[in-house]
Amino acid sequence: MMNVKSKIAIDQFSKHLFWDVDKSKLDWEQNDRYIIKNVLQYGFYQDWQLILVYYGLDHIIKKAISIKELDAKTVSFLATKGKISKDKFACYSTKASNPTHWNF
Repeated sequence: MMNVKSKIAIDQFSKHLFWDVDKSKLDWEQNDRYIIKNVLQYGFYQDWQLILVYYGLDHIIKKAISIKELDAKTVSFLATKGKISKDKFACYSTKASNPTHWNF
């Protein structure tokens, strides 16, 4: 039986997620934080499903906890899915030193 992880290719993700890098050089294990961060910040639900299958919820949350740039909706979503407190996330407790005028 073939492993589901081996069937997922980086080209299956939305084109806009990895526009700034050479996708052929992305390594699922070495670049996991980068991949997870881009999907959480800019991805569609289909992209979320791909990383969920590949990494699993525990690994995604473990990496997301240290990402300081996540928005409030993403933090709420992950906290609810992982059944953890929002204040565990670095982005929840760290605010931007120069906040934008409109904070949506």
